[in-house]
Amino acid sequence: MKKILLVVCILSFAVGAQADFGRKFLKKDNVTAAQNAVKAATLSDEDMAKLSREAVASMDEQNPVVPDGDLLAKRFDDIVKGLESEDGLALNFKLYNVSDVNAFATPDGSIRVMAGLMIIMTDDEVRSVIGHEIGHVKLQHAKKQYQKAYSVAAGKDAAGANSGSAGKVLADSQLGAFLEDVMNAKFSRNDESASDEYGFNFMVKHGFDYHAMEGAFSKLAELSGESGKKSLKATHPGAAERARIAKERANAQDKKMKQARR
Repeated sequence: MKKILLVVCILSFAVGAQADFGRKFLKKDNVTAAQNAVKAATLSDEDMAKLSREAVASMDEQNPVVPDGDLLAKRFDDIVKGLESEDGLALNFKLYNVSDVNAFATPDGSIRVMAGLMIIMTDDEVRSVIGHEIGHVKLQHAKKQYQKAYSVAAGKDAAGANSGSAGKVLADSQLGAFLEDVMNAKFSRNDESASDEYGFNFMVKHGFDYHAMEGAFSKLAELSGESGKKSLKATHPGAAERARIAKERANAQDKKMKQARR
């Protein structure tokens, strides 16, 4: 299978600030790039959505999609049926035919899930992951990271900053750098915890099995090396602890529902 260009971890997607970021903008001919860095902090929602579409279009071009008619594709369609919008955000979905156990969401509402995740998780576990990713968008985590990556991309290519490409938010020469910085990103633990809670509430709201979030984290803990392999340790930190918290939330919700039925 073709390796995905941009692996944005389900539970650990964040952009880290670069230590020498300020020095880059002191270099000759980087005035326009510096202006773009300032602009990044105030990117309009329209520009942010446009930048998201540019990024996800590039990823869609470079990664195979599970073909229609495939049993995995049919199952995925059933999982996301009725989820065309959430909390005021229009959503669109694709299932990448890659083995990574991952998924991501972009600020414009694009949700991309990897076949590897579908294979090891139940339907409601996949839905809990989707809810978590929507949380990163609705809680503005993804937007902040895109702003940071936008600034860095502009700084890496001052020449490209002087002219957009066909009205794009980033010139084609800058998009690669932007994707690279997003690829190396991490969400803070606070952001992850907030999105975990959002994802749990998403499951409750739609009447899905909210216990599935515990199951999803438990499987990630096993894959991450908390009980074996080390391949996902960096991308899915603290999954066992998050499974414990998800279990506590589910038990509390069970009690709440029992009390409501009395």
